[in-house]
Amino acid sequence: MTLYVGTSGWQYKDWKGVLYPPDVPVRRWLEEYAAHFATVELNNAFYRLPTRENFEAWRERVPPDFVVAVKASRYLTHIKRLKDPEEPVHRLLSHASGLGDRLGPVLLQLPPTLRADAGLLDACLACFPPGVRVAVEPRHDSWWTPEVRRTLESRGAALCWADVLSRPVTPLWRTADWGYVRLHQGRASPWPRYGHRALHSWATRIAAAFPTDADVYTYFNNDPGGAAILDAAAFATVAAPMGLTATRTHPGARGTARQATTHPHPTSNPHPHDAHTP
Repeated sequence: MTLYVGTSGWQYKDWKGVLYPPDVPVRRWLEEYAAHFATVELNNAFYRLPTRENFEAWRERVPPDFVVAVKASRYLTHIKRLKDPEEPVHRLLSHASGLGDRLGPVLLQLPPTLRADAGLLDACLACFPPGVRVAVEPRHDSWWTPEVRRTLESRGAALCWADVLSRPVTPLWRTADWGYVRLHQGRASPWPRYGHRALHSWATRIAAAFPTDADVYTYFNNDPGGAAILDAAAFATVAAPMGLTATRTHPGARGTARQATTHPHPTSNPHPHDAHTP
């Protein structure tokens, strides 16, 4: 099993000194990130879809083994709310195809106010051509039905397994022969880290659910203070004894899971930017 381990985005000022040396300019951060990780989730595409030229430029800046997952534009998921998906999907893919063979899965994160509509979801997924992997992250409890599960399975789309505060907030359905996991915010100290037990639990779930030849993409979205960098590296270390072959992670951060101390964190609006976006 190949466990693609990375973070949601790479341009965070407080990662300087955690991942980025002080003498590396911001314009070189992607190259520095790609030297330590083999995948990233491009979440700024949600707010404004980059041009094809942007995607082409990113392709030239990362090594051949690098994989970029792309979070779909909010125009499709939050403004159109999956209605009339043909043009937004075509535009997304025509731009993202600039990544060439670096293009990984496309993530559809649905708004928390969007109630389940299996027909609407099916029509949207039908717009993606064969060979494009699509993960879906619903955030309203009405989506957890057998009909929705069958829709995902019939289209080969992965239900995104999501975590908030070190607990799954989605069913752990395996709806495709590959997987997609997003970890938004842990409960360990310093906030918003994940502790060893939480990381071990997620590695165990993945190992139990997916076959040995599966690809599973796992992204840490708890960016403040470089927590995502540290937790991604620690997760790769925790997963290795379970037979999960993780892609490269930042060597200076490995083995840090036990340095995070689990404790109940006071109720707050999590900073990780898209766990609770409108």
